[in-house]
Amino acid sequence: MATTNPAEGLPTLESLGRLHERRVLLRADLNTPVAGGRVTDDLRVTATIPTIRWLAEQRAAVVICTHLGRPKGAPEEAFSVRPVATRLAELLGVDVPVAPEVVGAEASSMIASLTGGDVMMLENLRFHPGETANLPGFAISLCTPVDAYVNDAFGASHRAHASIVGPPRILPSAAGYLLRREVEALGGLLASPSRPFVAVLGGAKVSDKLGVIGALLDRCDTLCVGGAMAFTFLAARGLGVGRSLVESDRIDECRRLLDGGRIRIPTDVVVAEADDPDAPRRVVAAEAIPDGWMGLDIGPETAAAFAAAITAAATVLWNGPMGRFEVAPFAAGTRAVAEAVAACEGFTVVGGGDSAAAVRSMGLAERIDHVSTGGGASLELLEHGDLPGLAALRRSVAAGGTA
Repeated sequence: MATTNPAEGLPTLESLGRLHERRVLLRADLNTPVAGGRVTDDLRVTATIPTIRWLAEQRAAVVICTHLGRPKGAPEEAFSVRPVATRLAELLGVDVPVAPEVVGAEASSMIASLTGGDVMMLENLRFHPGETANLPGFAISLCTPVDAYVNDAFGASHRAHASIVGPPRILPSAAGYLLRREVEALGGLLASPSRPFVAVLGGAKVSDKLGVIGALLDRCDTLCVGGAMAFTFLAARGLGVGRSLVESDRIDECRRLLDGGRIRIPTDVVVAEADDPDAPRRVVAAEAIPDGWMGLDIGPETAAAFAAAITAAATVLWNGPMGRFEVAPFAAGTRAVAEAVAACEGFTVVGGGDSAAAVRSMGLAERIDHVSTGGGASLELLEHGDLPGLAALRRSVAAGGTA
């Protein structure tokens, strides 16, 4: 069990010293949804603004790099970062030009022309095969035109990619404000949560969260399970679940986890004949799901029980929706949990991904103590207590390491 916060030992921005007219490579996670050439959810863009502003105020020249989507190591117009740069420019009130490449002569020329306070972006990191392959040569090419490195990409720091783990081996490096805030909030759940500590997990696949369930059971007092993953737990109890999503190869593991007595699973569910808003639906007891029907949300009795546990908690972590919340007839369970978390007087953390989208769409994000920008990274940090990107920063020159 972690006894220290993984934020300890991360080099600070201030540790970089005087940045006047120095060029700083800022790794951000601006992997945002884009439609019609515009960013449709700017949470990750706005979240990194404080770090960008601080660097610009120090008269550093800021070179931002990010990935966007899943291109296959070559340029694809659909994944250009230009719409992200446009939104960033609107928020900063300054021009944010985009280099036409990730590394190369044109990118280096643009970087060389920057003066203190300027901000620019490189094209999508994943347009170069060296990023996901973590090729040292690519990391060197990223670092050659700049003087220092800042990682503010919490949502990508669970991946040992070149732009995450490479620069701290080469340059004085530091954690940005977003990265530090994320790690302090989530790390506090590992190191010293106030009790009772209640975790609520949902989402589609139990296989994605078995590791974090095991880690949380070492730390929390109660763990509530909803979403489609709950039906594998119900099946582990020997209940029929109709056509609900079940991972049959995980039933034995779920049965062992249930034996500890601290996992709460649904006692009633909303079922429908199909995953369709117009399909016949009804609320049934968890042990009475009809053959041929599928569970698509927790029921009102379960929602009330989960909400009561949340209300009484001193610390709450919520990651994953309780059902198909994007579809109105199956959103009530997720809304009930979101409202309970927002009303809780304890320290509340929403662990990114769909649950973060839910609280934002419901107008509740401002009432949560910490809404994470990283779904997968949040789960990895909770499960393992560290991330490759954090470990790289601790070994960096600015941290006094041997990079």
